[in-house]
Amino acid sequence: MNDDMSKRRLGRGLAALIGEMDQTTPVDTGRSLVSADRLVPIEFVSRNPRNPRRHFDDSELHDLASSIRQHGIVQPIVVRTIGTERYEIIAGERRWRAAQLAGLVEIPVIVRDVDDKTALEIAIVENVQRADLNALEEALGYEQLIAEYGYTQNDLGEIIGKSRSHVANSLRLLKLPDPVRDMLAAGSLSAGHARALVSTSDPAALARTIVSKGMSVRDAERLAQHDIKQQSAPQMMAPARDQKDSDTLALERTLSDALGLEVAINHKGSGGQVRINYKSLEQLEEICRLLERH
Repeated sequence: MNDDMSKRRLGRGLAALIGEMDQTTPVDTGRSLVSADRLVPIEFVSRNPRNPRRHFDDSELHDLASSIRQHGIVQPIVVRTIGTERYEIIAGERRWRAAQLAGLVEIPVIVRDVDDKTALEIAIVENVQRADLNALEEALGYEQLIAEYGYTQNDLGEIIGKSRSHVANSLRLLKLPDPVRDMLAAGSLSAGHARALVSTSDPAALARTIVSKGMSVRDAERLAQHDIKQQSAPQMMAPARDQKDSDTLALERTLSDALGLEVAINHKGSGGQVRINYKSLEQLEEICRLLERH
């Protein structure tokens, strides 16, 4: 079985595994009836250090804790065993944190004995489907699957139910400097704002301008495009024929966004060249697959 087929099969298996999470024996928590395998002491459950989600809003946690005091945990926490009567969270860390704030002694869990790879996949899929990850956390999760388990962008798109271009655009955010990443993680910048800054000369300075002026994504794109034009315009030492016009630069950015790779367009008379840069054999295979479809 080739790798492409095995990963597609894994994607279907993962979806089935997630689908099984509600098909368990009901356990009466005393507050409400929830589908769970068992109740376990909350101190026997620990967070997964590989969870792609890093940011938890304090006010939202306190609101959820208040709800849990009134109604209990409606949806169980998905865990895996890591020792005798010890469990690690696969999905549901936010509910676990809120349950601690609510003072719960026991929590309902669904136990799934899976390896590190599958646990990470479930965590990412569950968070992406619930829109619980910020854009940076989502990108870091994709990068982790690619780096550790050899997934291509196309593989990830099939597994999480997103387009390949969505995965590619998410990964582009990781090219941004730390100050911009921090704004993105904190919610000061949206993913749309941040993507516009990837190819600019000073993303951090432009990000501060966008935040301070409360710019829309469209305004941010105009600001970024102006910066990119300024980058190309002052090349006084280069012959005028080598300078790229704004339409060519815009087309390069459009193709780069679509492919998730660096694209360069060079006009020569009535013709020219389109160059696509790749950094791994997996990216080359991805380009070949895309070209073969047309």
